[in-house]
Amino acid sequence: MPPFASGLLVLTAPLPVLPRRAAAALAAAAGVVAGPFPPRLPALLLGGPGDGSPDGDPAEEPEGPETALPDFSDVAVGGTFDRLHGAHRLLLSACCLLARHRLLAGVADGDLLRHKVLAELIEPYEVRAAKLREFLEDVKPSLRYDIVPLADPYGPSVTDPDLQCLVVSEETRRGGEAVNKKRLENGLPELALYEILLMKDPDHGQNEEEKISSSSLRQRLLGTLLRPPRQDPSLPSRPYVIGLTGGTGSGKTSIARLLGHLGAFLIDADKLGHAVYVPGGPAYERVVATFGAEIVNEDGTINRKALGGKVFGNQEQLKSLTDIVWPEIARMVKEQIREADAQGKAVCVLDAAVLLEAGWQDMVHEVWTAVIPEEEAVKRIMARDGLSEEAARSRLRSQMSNSQRVEQSQVVLCTLWEPDITRAQVEKAWDLLQQRLGPPGSP
Repeated sequence: MPPFASGLLVLTAPLPVLPRRAAAALAAAAGVVAGPFPPRLPALLLGGPGDGSPDGDPAEEPEGPETALPDFSDVAVGGTFDRLHGAHRLLLSACCLLARHRLLAGVADGDLLRHKVLAELIEPYEVRAAKLREFLEDVKPSLRYDIVPLADPYGPSVTDPDLQCLVVSEETRRGGEAVNKKRLENGLPELALYEILLMKDPDHGQNEEEKISSSSLRQRLLGTLLRPPRQDPSLPSRPYVIGLTGGTGSGKTSIARLLGHLGAFLIDADKLGHAVYVPGGPAYERVVATFGAEIVNEDGTINRKALGGKVFGNQEQLKSLTDIVWPEIARMVKEQIREADAQGKAVCVLDAAVLLEAGWQDMVHEVWTAVIPEEEAVKRIMARDGLSEEAARSRLRSQMSNSQRVEQSQVVLCTLWEPDITRAQVEKAWDLLQQRLGPPGSP
């Protein structure tokens, strides 16, 4: 998270105890408390266990200048603000109370998102900015709101001369100090830093952060239906076909295996691809005629390595090959789907790395994509295939990106964590699929 980011939520130490009326307004605006408000609400929101009387009973709350919430003409806060949740709302409401004239909200974008957990599932900047503005204007319509994309860790916090206060979290306080250092270098006064402590999430999962966070919310989307299934009248309702795809090292094969254990009929497009190349196979003669006898081994089989050397990095040659091979694989896939139907299988899973590139999504009702961060994928490829890091990265760059796949997917899964977490994701996805399909025999 950039230094200009605030982290997530509320309970703050440096702020004085918030007057009860302001605390009630903050909580109501955030939508997390519906009155009547308990006497200790101010301390719960913005104080510590020492506030109030020594025995923990509510203390009489003085209403004077010395306890009033400080305010600043111009306040800055920043963060990813993905899937705006209650923690964000409390944080932003506190920012609104601090600001008298303007709140500058920086929204992380571009390279700042690359290393976020499940970055592919982060809402587009335009969506996050619009939700942020809508909420802020509801909380305090009198403020001016400048919402800007953050392309670097500092944003306008190091160049805006009118800013007086920067809201940080306990995780980003050092970043706030770095902002002040930059401001001094730029001949600008330091900002007052107000630190927001992070609220723990009592319901966080095994692989989720302890704090309330957007990354945990994104993890909870795994296995769920992100967009409606394809409505194609040419597709038979049974068997229901899932197209499972993912980049090299994504764990797609292990997910397919788990789906098979749950009862799906598996179609391995890679195996079918090998079958079309064998002597006598449907693509053999055309491939040899197109790429020459030098790709043929002494035993008559096609030397896949030699063939790969001819097409790798040559888009025209690669298209010539895929124009021959992909239609034949698609024909074999359709035969397998008919076989699944003959066996009475309700669900068919087409495991295909090139599902989207080949246009095979037209043969499936839903696309499920396995994603993995690039760094983890590189490690897996190096360990599995004995490739150098450069070769592993080159292989990944030659493929469709995770984000491109996710944009066309109904369900997303991730194998980054322990196998039991992957299994739980797949089982959740399968159970939700069964609910969509309805009882056996239903239309």
